[in-house]
Amino acid sequence: MDIHVVQPGDTIYQLAQQYGVPMERLLQDNQLPDPSHLVVGQTIVVQYPELTHTVKAGDSLYSIAQMHSTTVAQLLRNNPALQGRDLLFPGQTIVVRFKDHPRGALTVNAYAYPYISRDLLRATLPYLSQLTPFTYRFDGDDLIPLRDETLVNAALQSRVAPIFHLSNLDEQERFSPELAHELLEDEDDQEELIQEILEVVDRKGYRAIDVDFEYVRGSDAGNYAQFLARLRQALISRGLPLMAALAPKTSANQPGRLYEGIDYQRIAQAVDYALLMTYEWGNSVSPPMAVAPLPQVRQVVEYALTEFYPNQLYLGIPNYGYDWTLPYREGSRARSLSNVEAVQLAWDRRTAIRYDETAQAPWFRYVDDRGGEHEVWFEDARSIRAKLNLALDYGLYGVGVWNLDRPFSQGWTVVNATANIRSEM
Repeated sequence: MDIHVVQPGDTIYQLAQQYGVPMERLLQDNQLPDPSHLVVGQTIVVQYPELTHTVKAGDSLYSIAQMHSTTVAQLLRNNPALQGRDLLFPGQTIVVRFKDHPRGALTVNAYAYPYISRDLLRATLPYLSQLTPFTYRFDGDDLIPLRDETLVNAALQSRVAPIFHLSNLDEQERFSPELAHELLEDEDDQEELIQEILEVVDRKGYRAIDVDFEYVRGSDAGNYAQFLARLRQALISRGLPLMAALAPKTSANQPGRLYEGIDYQRIAQAVDYALLMTYEWGNSVSPPMAVAPLPQVRQVVEYALTEFYPNQLYLGIPNYGYDWTLPYREGSRARSLSNVEAVQLAWDRRTAIRYDETAQAPWFRYVDDRGGEHEVWFEDARSIRAKLNLALDYGLYGVGVWNLDRPFSQGWTVVNATANIRSEM
C-alpha cells in the first residue's frame, strides 16, 4: 500500500497512470464523495492487487472464498465497493489478495450508537473483530435497558463478537463520579447489578463485557478495581472476558479528575483486557491541536506497559476531528466533524491540508463567510497508519475505534492493508 499526498494539478486519472493501477481501484479504495474535488494535501490510498477473480454466473462470495482459500469477510474488506453485500454480477473483478501483506495481527473493536445507519454498519462490520454498542447505564442497582438488538444481531450474523458496554453516564449524558461512587460503596447493589448484566449478556448473546467508568473519585480507586474483579469472577463460569476502558495516564500518580480514580496497577490484576482511550488531547474545549498526537499516545502506551502485558492492551483510535474558532478563548467550544467532512471543508474553503510530522496528524486553517479564522485537526490515512504501526510495534492485542457512526472508508482500507484482522468468534 502507498499513500499519495495530493499535489497541485493531480487528478484521479493521472494518479491511476502514475501508480499503474486501474482508476476504478482508486475510487473503490478511497470512496471519494466527488473524485473531481481533490484537495492539496489530501491522502489517496493506493493498493496493488496480486490475485483477482472474474465473477462468473452462479458465483457467490462464499464460493469464491472457498476456491481461493480465504474468507468472505476478507473478500468484503478487499472490495469496499460491495458495501458489505454479496451482490455480484458476471464480469465483475473481485480482489482476492493484494501484493503487500499486513504487518501483523490485531483484534479490531469499535463502538457504535444504536441509531447508526444500517448501511454504514453493514459496510463496516467486515473490518471488525468486535462491535460494542454504546452504552448500558445504571441507576443504583438497576440496569437501564438499551435498544441494542439490531447491532448485536448484525454482529453475530457477520461473525463479529458483540461486547456489552457499561458506563457511568447519567441522564444528562455526562460521566458521573457521584453515580459511580454510590455503586462502588455498596456491595449489595453491585451484586444485584452484576446479576442483571449477566442476564442480558446470556439472553442477547454478548461475548465480553467492557466497563467504562470515567471521572471516578480518587478515594474510589480501590473500590473500582474490586468491582471489576467481582464482575470478572462472575464471568469466569461463562468463559467470557472482561475489559476496562481507561483514561490515558502517563504515570501512576497523575493528577486530575479524569485520572485519579483509575489505578492501572490494580485494574491490571482485575481485568483480562484494557482499552487505552488515547484521544481527546484536542477536544471541544481545548486549544486547537491534534486529537491523538502520536508522542502523547506513545507515552500512555509505554506507561501502561509497566502494569499490563502487551497482549492485554487495545489502543484507542479516534474517527473524528474538530473545527476551532480562532483566536482560541477559554470557554469556547470547537465543532466536531468527521474526517470526510474535514476534507470537504478544505475543498469548500479552497485551502490546502498540511501535516504535522511530530503529532502525525493533518490540519488546516480557513476563513469563514464572516471573516473569522478557523483551525481544523482530523485524521487521514497517514495518521491512522501511524497509530496502527504503533500498536504493532509494541505488540498490543488490538485497537478500539471511537466510533463507527461517521463514515471513513479510507481509514478502514488502511486497517485492512496494515493488519490481519483477528476473528473473535
